[in-house]
Amino acid sequence: MMAANRVGRRYQNKMHSPNRGTREQGLGVQKRQARVTVKYDRKELQKRLDVEKWIDDSLDELYPGRESEMPEEVNIDGLLDLQSDQERGQKLQDILHSCNNNTEAFIKELILKLHGLQKQEALHNNGIDPHH
Repeated sequence: MMAANRVGRRYQNKMHSPNRGTREQGLGVQKRQARVTVKYDRKELQKRLDVEKWIDDSLDELYPGRESEMPEEVNIDGLLDLQSDQERGQKLQDILHSCNNNTEAFIKELILKLHGLQKQEALHNNGIDPHH
C-alpha cells in the first residue's frame, strides 16, 4: 500500500512541476490558430493576386502598344475604401480617362471582382447578385 502511494506522488510531482503540460497545450492552440489564419490569408492573397494579374492583362489589352498612356496603377485598396460601386466606377473612369478603347466592360467586371475581395462581413451584407 505504501509503495503505491509513493508511485502516485512521484507521478503527480512530475506532472505539476514547472507547469510544463499546461504551457505547451496553450502554445499548441495558438499555433493551430495561426496556421488557420495563414491558410485563410493565403487564399485571400491568392484571390487578390489573381485580380491584380487580371487588371494587368486587361490594361495591356485596353492600351495595346501604348504603355506610356497606361495608368500608373489601379489601387485595389483605394477602390475597396470607396462606399459604393458607383463611386468605384467613377474612380475607374477617371483613372482610365486616356484610354481610346471602351473601358465599360473592364470597369464592370473589375467592380464585380472587388466584391470577392471585400471583408467577409461586407460580403454577407451586400449579397452579390448572381445574375450579373
